Amino acid sequence: MMADEADKVGWAVLVAASAGALLCFLNLSALNVALPAVAHSLRASPTQASWILLSYMLVSTVCILSFGRLADLWGRRRLFLAGLSLFVAACAACALAPTAELMLASRIGQAIGAAGVMANASALVGDAFGRRKMGLALGVLAMVAALAQVVGPLAGGFVVSWWGWRALFMLNVPAGLCVLAWSWKVLPQSEAAPPERFDLAGAALSLIGIGCVTYALSMAGTRGWTSTPVWTFILAGLCAIGLFSGLQMRVASPLVDPTLFGDPGRRTAYAGILLLSMTQAAPLLLVALYLQACAGLQPSEAGLRIAPVAFGMLMAAPVAGILLRRFRPESICVGGMLLAACALALLAALLQPTIGAVQLSMCLWVLGLGIGSFVTPNNASILQSVMPQRRGIANGVRSTLQNTGIMVGTALALSVALAGLPSSAHRKILGNVGGPALSSADEATFTQGASSALAVLAVLCLAGAALIANTRRRAPAAAAA
Repeated sequence: MMADEADKVGWAVLVAASAGALLCFLNLSALNVALPAVAHSLRASPTQASWILLSYMLVSTVCILSFGRLADLWGRRRLFLAGLSLFVAACAACALAPTAELMLASRIGQAIGAAGVMANASALVGDAFGRRKMGLALGVLAMVAALAQVVGPLAGGFVVSWWGWRALFMLNVPAGLCVLAWSWKVLPQSEAAPPERFDLAGAALSLIGIGCVTYALSMAGTRGWTSTPVWTFILAGLCAIGLFSGLQMRVASPLVDPTLFGDPGRRTAYAGILLLSMTQAAPLLLVALYLQACAGLQPSEAGLRIAPVAFGMLMAAPVAGILLRRFRPESICVGGMLLAACALALLAALLQPTIGAVQLSMCLWVLGLGIGSFVTPNNASILQSVMPQRRGIANGVRSTLQNTGIMVGTALALSVALAGLPSSAHRKILGNVGGPALSSADEATFTQGASSALAVLAVLCLAGAALIANTRRRAPAAAAA
């Protein structure tokens, strides 16, 4: 295949993968703003409201690891198209859901479909582009994810304000069908799969382990970290993950190839994405809920206020991909994490109901710059250093850690922010639509809790920057030895 023709095929694949990822991320970011309206309309309890938001990440996190391996064995095109089809059908079901219970079931269907898309998007792009252009292409894909962070809150706010929350899901159906048609046309058939078997025992243990841990994290925000069910599920999940790790060392065709963790740089990249992801969605959710509960903003207004974080990501992601041609990925990642830490610390210090729009926008914009500067080089360092036959599972591990980080960060931020508030205040924060409804005392407690949560997230970013910098410093010494 000539270079020009290969580039055309690559960019067509990038469009398909980016469009599919855009739809999946839109559903997550839009619901951050629309959640109070959905919960109010369906008469959902605080626990159900949290599940409507978190079930999407929980189920997709559980499925991505197995789907990444299936993509290596059965073909990325096949799994991407199947996942996108299920996702579009589930969007229609969400739009028509009459009760909170059916809404949750539809969100689970969305999550399974989204897992098929997200487990393949980066790997499809990695297959379509050579090593020299992979960084730029992955930067564009990261930019699209950032675009979802821009469009999601804006669309969620305005669509809910104008047409109601059901239109938010129904609009995904025609858009999804267009993406499905384009993907069917341009995605290439996968090469013949290697003669390996799918690790069913490993898949079962990973589903149990990841499912129990993420389920526990989803409960921690409302029940607290000292709750017996939370720790029961965490311990059960850790035991299953321990058994899974031992199994992967013994079987001939493991679900997760242990050699993926043999390289110190890749191990650090995996740890870095886990830590940074904890700060990726949690601040947006916290600020959106805070502005509606304490400042009396409408969903559309809250969406506008949190949009700058995604504009920062949108600006930084492609630039970081270009910088990969001149700088080491670790150096760019450290800079991104330090930017994010500074933004979160400043936001924690300034947060109050009367915070100025300019102050809030600058903090969130710098946070977006930090996140966007990190994601592209981190993804490239993972995918460039593995064999094409392992890109699916390598990306699956990365996506699983990313989603787990978002779950951990969201649960941690909510538990810290809501600590000390009565259950009635929880209901007002998670399910109120309209003006401020908290008492002065509850508002002060929520302000202090949200500031503390943002400070904790800033510390996590500093820890990630220190870890990556230490690995970068030790690498030359190890090479010389």
